[in-house]
Amino acid sequence: MLGLDACELGAQLLELLRLALCARVLLADKEGGRLVAASEEEEEEEVLDEAVPGYRAPSQKSLMEILQLDPGDTSLATYKRVLLGPLPPVADPSLPQVQVMRLTLLSEQAPGPVTMDLTGNLAELKDQVFVLKEGVNYRVKITFKVNREIVSGLKCVHHTYRHGLRVDKAVCMVGSYGPRAEEYEFVTAEEEVPRGLLARGPYVVCSLVTDDDRTRHLCWQWGLLIGRAWED
Repeated sequence: MLGLDACELGAQLLELLRLALCARVLLADKEGGRLVAASEEEEEEEVLDEAVPGYRAPSQKSLMEILQLDPGDTSLATYKRVLLGPLPPVADPSLPQVQVMRLTLLSEQAPGPVTMDLTGNLAELKDQVFVLKEGVNYRVKITFKVNREIVSGLKCVHHTYRHGLRVDKAVCMVGSYGPRAEEYEFVTAEEEVPRGLLARGPYVVCSLVTDDDRTRHLCWQWGLLIGRAWED
């Protein structure tokens, strides 16, 4: 696992702030008798963090609501100012809340980075095949922007199919991030590409970037080939 850089540390601290603020709201709701248990149907539809059984996403709050919450609490105000910084410039309202710019495969065993541009025509990615050499270690770097409000529980989900059957589901928890003009980068933990005769061959991957509110920020489909070499 790579060491935490300032961007990752800030994202984790932002998540702690969000959870602390939501805990106050939930406590107030409970004391006021307004806390209602979700139905079984809602629980089934909820996108859960599989690493935390029973996790339920707290209600979303806008950036201004968070900044204006508990104005008399000086320690909380200082904490928010340190984590959130100054308010970013007003973003173009035509831009999506989250812009996923690209996915990059990082491997010390590869000839070079393998990059998937996600800013153009996504339909064209269906006809592109990205080759992975069997047995190599790799990480995936996700580059994205957050334009207006804090996004909570951002995650990237990959469903992998072979011969029309789903053979794998991978959920990468990216975290919570506030709006800013600069891009964010998140690097996943290291994994190994499957190897052997049964693993080699073509796959179809359906990818989705979503969050705690189940907002579909980006969906796309692409081809993957696991081969004996980087260029099969």
